[in-house]
Amino acid sequence: MESIKDKVAIVGMGCTRFGENWGKSVDDLVIDAAYEAYQDAGIEQKDIQAAWFGTTRLITGENLAGILKFDYIPVTRVENLCATASDALRNAAFSIAAGVYDIVLVLGAEKLKDLGMGGLDSSEIQTTARVDYPGAAPAHFFARLATRYMHRYGLTYDEMRQTLGKIAVKNHHNGSLNPKAHFQREISLEQAMNAPRISWPLGLYDACGVSDGAAAAILTRADIAKNFRDDYVLIKGMGLAVGARQGFLLDDCEIDHIEETVRASRQAYEMAGIKKPSEEIDLAEVHDCFTITEMAIYEDLGFCPRGRAKEYIDAGTFELNGKLAVNTDGGLKCFGHPLGATGLRMIYEIYKQMQGKTGPRQRKNPKLGMTHNCGMNPGSGIGSVTILGQRD
Repeated sequence: MESIKDKVAIVGMGCTRFGENWGKSVDDLVIDAAYEAYQDAGIEQKDIQAAWFGTTRLITGENLAGILKFDYIPVTRVENLCATASDALRNAAFSIAAGVYDIVLVLGAEKLKDLGMGGLDSSEIQTTARVDYPGAAPAHFFARLATRYMHRYGLTYDEMRQTLGKIAVKNHHNGSLNPKAHFQREISLEQAMNAPRISWPLGLYDACGVSDGAAAAILTRADIAKNFRDDYVLIKGMGLAVGARQGFLLDDCEIDHIEETVRASRQAYEMAGIKKPSEEIDLAEVHDCFTITEMAIYEDLGFCPRGRAKEYIDAGTFELNGKLAVNTDGGLKCFGHPLGATGLRMIYEIYKQMQGKTGPRQRKNPKLGMTHNCGMNPGSGIGSVTILGQRD
């Protein structure tokens, strides 16, 4: 299998503030993200040869073409639940690596708050009747992940509450340093641990926010990227793994981790030539839809051994100044989660970190970063991983 390592570069990005953007339409958000990316890359819209549009709400690529007034270029709409934007990036990157296009736009956008979208009924985002338990909230499935993890590795309720609370405190701290984040205030460990339960053992501060927002990227061939900027960022590896409901069909399947994340990371690591991710990766943006998800992701991505995430969390490994910083921009937890935009928001943070442009949350000279998304629920879902690095 041929690798796309170092064949595709990101030369421009844009991202709106995520949150309850009552004063902006989805058109406004798309335009803001796209034109920030154009300006960042030093290009005009007429330079775009094709576009990929990630969204779970708008039906076709014509929606993006209409908003941005494209002149009959190819526009493809991509939808893959919470991995929508990262999958749009993946498809666009393949088109560049194949030599089909030289400059393309990838844009993800979602306007959820106007729809009354909350975390209460997963049927709101289902496009077919094929659901695990109709009407069950996402919190139910991730609470099950938490209880299975507690059972397998012998954590008490109090130990789990404190461990998850530390993840929430970390991400709130990082979000407080980010002017584009939905939530920008710190919380204490006591607040996190004593918050009302939403689905035992998960509490209010264990869940991410539902938001409006958009993010965009300009991709080009690596060999011409220097024509746009000196500090471009290269795609080193990509992986996508889609489950077939094995977690619900196999009697011996333990839902104490997310297998799709494991499989996607293996694909990306192989493509990027990464052997020891915990030592080679400087920072990561991971899909912390719930704090237990982030905890499981540490182990699924190989950042720490199975069953030992608590030790690494207690040691501060994944904090902003830790060995491997995770969710430096606040993550889904605080930056927010407009489904079709989240994956590109993660790429935006790694891109800016690589360029040294993230202010008080800046890591010291990061060389290799990664993003991770997972869609659906533990037991059956979608895993997506992207590895990014500075130019050689």
